[in-house]
Amino acid sequence: MAAKGSANDIADDELEPLADETARQAQRVVAAYAEDADECRMLLSMLGIGPNSRGE
Repeated sequence: MAAKGSANDIADDELEPLADETARQAQRVVAAYAEDADECRMLLSMLGIGPNSRGE
C-alpha cells in the first residue's frame, strides 16, 4: 500500500544537491555496513549517491 502525502513532504524541486564530501562520507558508511558489493551498489543507487549518479 502506498503511503499518502502529508504536509511534511518535500517536493523534488526543493531539494538541494548533496555536497561531494557529504556523499563520500555516506558512501563509506554504506560500504561499511553492506553485506557484499552487490548490496553496497544497490543501496548507493537507491540513495542516489552511487559512483555513476554523482557525475550526471
